[in-house]
Amino acid sequence: MQVHMTNTAITDPEVLEARFPVRLLAFRKRNGSGGSGSWPGGEGIEREYLFEEAVTISLLTQRRASGPEGISGGLSGLPGQQFIIRQSGQKMDLNSIDSIEAQPGDRLILLTPGGGGAGDPELIA
Repeated sequence: MQVHMTNTAITDPEVLEARFPVRLLAFRKRNGSGGSGSWPGGEGIEREYLFEEAVTISLLTQRRASGPEGISGGLSGLPGQQFIIRQSGQKMDLNSIDSIEAQPGDRLILLTPGGGGAGDPELIA
């Protein structure tokens, strides 16, 4: 089951938490992730999951090496990233395509890319 998708419907937190041993701790805009421009790029999102049991996480993501390009002088958005923070506090960066075992108390942080801006950032639309 896909539970973190962009540009499509996503699983409601209540459904996610009822079906899986996970709690959704945060779901917010990723402020500052959109590229500058006369029309700034859209912000990505941040989601933070806390695992209550041992699970296998599989990730299939894009735009992790570079963010979406801007057009007509607009700047690129920030690339996405994902990492796991172990219960011990150890942070582990994850690849764009990855699979990892999470243990109770581990947290997964997903940051989606911001959109590219359009037009010269020095000009106000």
